[in-house]
Amino acid sequence: MKYVKATTILPEELLVEIQKYVQGEAIYIPKQKCTYQKWGSLSGGRKKIDERNASIKNEFYNGKSIDQLAQDYFLSTETIKKIVYSKK
Repeated sequence: MKYVKATTILPEELLVEIQKYVQGEAIYIPKQKCTYQKWGSLSGGRKKIDERNASIKNEFYNGKSIDQLAQDYFLSTETIKKIVYSKK
């Protein structure tokens, strides 16, 4: 996140209004909720994890043990349990 000088981007009227509440401080203005994206949606990380989890569930339902899945995927047995017993 980079800092931007308010006088370079905000209209004078808005700047005067904001100065009624805060002056000389750094403030964070969050994005609108409609512009939020879930973690990993841009990089593809979320898709890879979803695909991995689907593979783990598939192997579990085809008879592979939780311990074996943990070894195969380098995850803890507790993490494997969360994946295979999740409703998603």
